[in-house]
Amino acid sequence: MAPLTVGVIGVGHLGQHHARLYQALPHTTLVGVADLDRDRASEIGQRYRVPAYTNSALLLPHIQAVSVAVPTAEHFIVVKHCLEAGVHVLVEKPFATSAKESRVLIALAKERGVTLQVGHIERFNPVITAIAPHIQRPEYIEWQRMSLFQERGLDVSVVLDLMIHDLDLLLSFPLGPVCTVDGRGGTVFSSHLDIANARIEFESGCVAHFTASRVAPSRVRHFSMLQDNSYLTVDLDTRHAAIYPRQKDLGIPEPQRIQGNDQEPLKLELEAFIHAVQTQTRPRVSGEDGLAALELAEQIIEAIQARATHSHYHR
Repeated sequence: MAPLTVGVIGVGHLGQHHARLYQALPHTTLVGVADLDRDRASEIGQRYRVPAYTNSALLLPHIQAVSVAVPTAEHFIVVKHCLEAGVHVLVEKPFATSAKESRVLIALAKERGVTLQVGHIERFNPVITAIAPHIQRPEYIEWQRMSLFQERGLDVSVVLDLMIHDLDLLLSFPLGPVCTVDGRGGTVFSSHLDIANARIEFESGCVAHFTASRVAPSRVRHFSMLQDNSYLTVDLDTRHAAIYPRQKDLGIPEPQRIQGNDQEPLKLELEAFIHAVQTQTRPRVSGEDGLAALELAEQIIEAIQARATHSHYHR
């Protein structure tokens, strides 16, 4: 099977790594990059010896598939142009700025018969793959995702910037339909939510608590899960998990320890995208999956806004 001709639109902090990996993968040929920043586009183009464009429309006739890693506010228009050109798309999370935009893109991809994948990279974290067989009937899940403040991703709330990674993972677990959603949060250094807490209950009875912050003193990527017969703790950064049997005896039992391998999640994600394109199969993280995570994120944001409005009204 001939390698796919691919490109990258948006070669900033994350997009540059898409270009690096496409250049190295055996089933892809990187033929160009695009970025509104002329100097940045030129830098990455020279690094990988491919043409660089400031107008992504000039790149599209030369490629079969593309990664879109532009700011979230630009996802809809850029992805729409790619799909209309018949180009297969991997778009970084969050899928778009709204569920409404996402539905338009899903329908367009189906109409044009092209693959649309959303870049929820934690699905490809080796520790998630390793613990998947051990996730059965969760009763309670507690999630923490904390980051130091940085001037990147501030065009959206922390729910869409950070928490959405974990919302997507949550929805990939066997939990059934969501029953209720509640949330609290606030702004600190930006015009969008910088801290958020959410409580999600499923019809199965499982309850999930989320805390996300981009103004934290240290970086944390961790969740724990209580099940019928076990208690799991997972560190997504170190890729280490521990599974403790539930027992009434005093003392902490020796856990089953699981260590994810050192494969690069982004490489695994791009390989999965290329495989879906070449085999014309459903992507591991489809447009519908990206939409589901975005819809849940919107419910959390709406709950936070409603609570804030109510609190202000009663002051």
